[in-house]
Amino acid sequence: MALSKKRIYCTFPKELIREPILYNLGKNFDVIPNIRGASISDDIGLVYLELEGEESEVEKAMQYLIDRDVKLDPVIGE
Repeated sequence: MALSKKRIYCTFPKELIREPILYNLGKNFDVIPNIRGASISDDIGLVYLELEGEESEVEKAMQYLIDRDVKLDPVIGE
């Protein structure tokens, strides 16, 4: 059971801004989502997110975001 901590930039499209997607991450997957920074407007949501948990659960949580059309970019220079 390898623990993992990933930092990613998430870009949420306009249609998803009002949905509780990050809440669902913590509820549906065994991960701890930690918002490190965010900028939200009526047109786009940008979130600097840290996910912590077992590596397989972090991967599942990231796939959930991708499946919901959230664009993920790795944080460079961790």
